[in-house]
Amino acid sequence: MTAPPAHVLDLEAVSVALAGRPLFAPITLAIEGGTVVTVMGPSGSGKSSLVAWLSGALDPAFEGLGRVRLDGRDVTRLPPEQRRIGILFQDDLLFPHLSVGGNLAFALPAGLSRAERRRRVEAALAEAELDGFADRDPGSLSGGQRARVAMMRTLLAGPRALLLDEPFGGLDAALRDQFRRFVLDHARAERIPVLLVTHDAADADAAGGPVVVLEPFDGRR
Repeated sequence: MTAPPAHVLDLEAVSVALAGRPLFAPITLAIEGGTVVTVMGPSGSGKSSLVAWLSGALDPAFEGLGRVRLDGRDVTRLPPEQRRIGILFQDDLLFPHLSVGGNLAFALPAGLSRAERRRRVEAALAEAELDGFADRDPGSLSGGQRARVAMMRTLLAGPRALLLDEPFGGLDAALRDQFRRFVLDHARAERIPVLLVTHDAADADAAGGPVVVLEPFDGRR
């Protein structure tokens, strides 16, 4: 089986400013496909603002600084839906009015036949060890099951990079370890560059990649 192409996410002097002042010192790094870079820092350091800037969903009160490239393409000013950057939060954000299968199908591109959509949904559920769950109500799932559905929905959209904003924080210790392995193993298998925001050192240890600690901006550029 041919391995998927490896993607690369480049951050060039990236920061986020409020009232003209950067929240943290600029970050420059290249995240290779299959690599997980962990971003840590105290509350209020700008971790979630960084994720919002990279995904294209930054609050207008803030200003994104620097340049973001994905596979050499400048995506800095593109809207979220054109960036091909997936994001996973602590809250699973499943649509309560859709079935599990409907939630997964929502991420698929337009133009697929009904049979192909069903095939991809069922394959994703099998991969998540949730065979036969397509018609289930999301409200009937456990926390771990909902988290896996959210992850598979993100992957079905075909992201070329993945942002993880404290996605394991709402799970108990046993489920946290299991879901963390599930997410990181899938990202590595797809050769997707990953940026993981967390306050938990255990997440950084499991990720096994570089760790970036957000430092307050000291006025020197």
